[in-house]
Amino acid sequence: MSEISSEIGETIRHFRKSKGITLEELGKQISRSKSTIQKYEAGKIVIDIETFYEIAHALNIYPEQLLYSESKYFMEPERHNPKTLFKESTALYSYMYDGRINKLLRSIFIISNNAEHGKFPTAFYMNIPSFDKYMFAENTYFGYSQHHDTFTSMFLTHTSTEVENVSITILSTFQETSERWGMMSGISFRPFMPVSFKMLFSRTPLQEDEELIKRLKISQNDIRMMKLFNMFNIM
Repeated sequence: MSEISSEIGETIRHFRKSKGITLEELGKQISRSKSTIQKYEAGKIVIDIETFYEIAHALNIYPEQLLYSESKYFMEPERHNPKTLFKESTALYSYMYDGRINKLLRSIFIISNNAEHGKFPTAFYMNIPSFDKYMFAENTYFGYSQHHDTFTSMFLTHTSTEVENVSITILSTFQETSERWGMMSGISFRPFMPVSFKMLFSRTPLQEDEELIKRLKISQNDIRMMKLFNMFNIM
């Protein structure tokens, strides 16, 4: 049993159970027996590419959400992205603080090296249990990033609710840096309202402690600048 098959099987099980689909129901949708589905989820059978797509379709998710990526591949040298936070990163670790639930939210952005008309395909796994289990995100978005001399913009759409879009802006710097602040804006569904979050992006995972939470919370200086300009801004 390979590690990759085991991880993909675990991810299939996660999505199947989270959507309330039984082994029998999934098997019926892709014309496989219950025992075969059990072996897929246990990683005892290598899934062929056609079956892989059939499973993703049956679970109503993007095939990319089932893919297994070891964290050691996240930091491969970046050949096409510009000299900013993205220079040597194919993944960015991100943090924000949600005051509605008083919780630090960790997320990860997987950014493709292959640009299409200046747009880098991007996956945003938001509120994940751990960076090793990023596929089990509370919310998953797909879209693209565009890099400019002075900033990077991301435009992403929720995989389950297409009306839920977010935009993220990160200011660039001409200095080498391992961290940058950014702002995410979009629609919240709990409750339903437009929202903006300050986000901290890093090339490597950060220590999740009270100091990090303090940095992520809206500060007195944030409030002062907001009153001065009558807008929320991140410097």
